[in-house]
Amino acid sequence: MRFGMFVPQGWRHDLVGIEPARHWEVMRGLAEYADAPDSGWESIWVYDHFHTTPVPSETEATHEAWTLVSAFAASTSRVRLGQMCTCMGYRNPAYLAKVAATADVISGGRVEMGIGGGWYEHEWRAYGYGFPPVPDRLAMLREGVEIMRQAWTTGSAALDGKHYQVDGAIIRPLPLQEGGIPMWVAGGGEKVTLRIAAKYASYTNFSGTLDVFAHKSAVLRGHCERLGTHFDAITRSSNFNTVIGSDDADVARRLDAIEARLAPFLGPEKTAGYMAELRGPLGMVGTPTQVAAKLAERRELGLGYAIHYFPEAAYDRSSIDLFAAEVMPALA
Repeated sequence: MRFGMFVPQGWRHDLVGIEPARHWEVMRGLAEYADAPDSGWESIWVYDHFHTTPVPSETEATHEAWTLVSAFAASTSRVRLGQMCTCMGYRNPAYLAKVAATADVISGGRVEMGIGGGWYEHEWRAYGYGFPPVPDRLAMLREGVEIMRQAWTTGSAALDGKHYQVDGAIIRPLPLQEGGIPMWVAGGGEKVTLRIAAKYASYTNFSGTLDVFAHKSAVLRGHCERLGTHFDAITRSSNFNTVIGSDDADVARRLDAIEARLAPFLGPEKTAGYMAELRGPLGMVGTPTQVAAKLAERRELGLGYAIHYFPEAAYDRSSIDLFAAEVMPALA
């Protein structure tokens, strides 16, 4: 199994209490930590959002994803760089292809393209993008992925689509990676999203219970068979909220600290919802043995890449250290 790690950027209230002038220092420090040759982490990730969640805050920062990718590209040398996931509706896809290609050159060929249809209505409307219905957002995704694929393989793109029209958009330099930047199509929509993934993706990204994960994998396989693409060539990934402690008491202590830090910013109801999700069946919460067992179950179903979000990361790296020291070797 391969492993990626989210770098806190404020979106999930994961930089609260840290002065904004120090945010980059914290983020860069975690990126450099993951970049170490023996860290075990293959990639680092950020979210593509503008407003905090689950409560939009007028005071807390959310740092922009592609600016961070470019900054990480210049300040690391090994680790791969992704966003899970870029919202197609926030940027013209030809412009996005240009931005990503430039970041890939800066990084020496280490960028991953996570892409999806988008869902956070509050920020869509606040930024003046409207909020198109789901079928339109997925159609935008399909057209945008086609534009990016053309751009990265030929150096130009042309498409007269319903949502995007480009006519000979020149994308130079090309990405350094042969065949273009690897595409991660995020989302588990069975009729459209997984079909787009079957046609274009090197990776998928969807979550769910064990039964849901197995079902969506079967749907993906069916789309691949109908399109004539190779199911086994697509790596399936999932994101996990991860809190790991040396024993049950340590896990409880960490959860209590997270709850205490968030409560002043989210309020009691939202904090309770956040913690319930963290402790729920899709959270990777427990001792190293417990977390490794949960991941092993998913590996048996074909999960090849696990991307972990550590709520403590900006304040305490010991949970990340423990994961790297005890969980990764168990799944090697």
